[in-house]
Amino acid sequence: MTAESFTPREDYTATPDRRYFVVRGRLWRLSNPSLDSTVHAGFVAELMGAKRAVRDALTPQQRTAARVRVDAAKRALGERGDIWWDDGAPDYNRHLAVNTPYAEWYKRR
Repeated sequence: MTAESFTPREDYTATPDRRYFVVRGRLWRLSNPSLDSTVHAGFVAELMGAKRAVRDALTPQQRTAARVRVDAAKRALGERGDIWWDDGAPDYNRHLAVNTPYAEWYKRR
């Protein structure tokens, strides 16, 4: 892709409530904002290390173990598993934005 053909995308835009970001029209849960910054940084470091371990795995067992680490880090960050907000709103992680209550916001952005 040349610089001339590159068009900036609106992807990675956070929802107004900062619960999700959007990639290619799909909602992905953001990290829990109430995590202490040092704790958050530690979980992010673990996540990045685990992703590198997935990439570098030489055996299926190593790949599986690394993916378990990725999942654990994402859960610790609040990106997977139990929701981190407590207002009773459902989780729309991985849903298409146009099929959620964020549809009007998504169309306007």
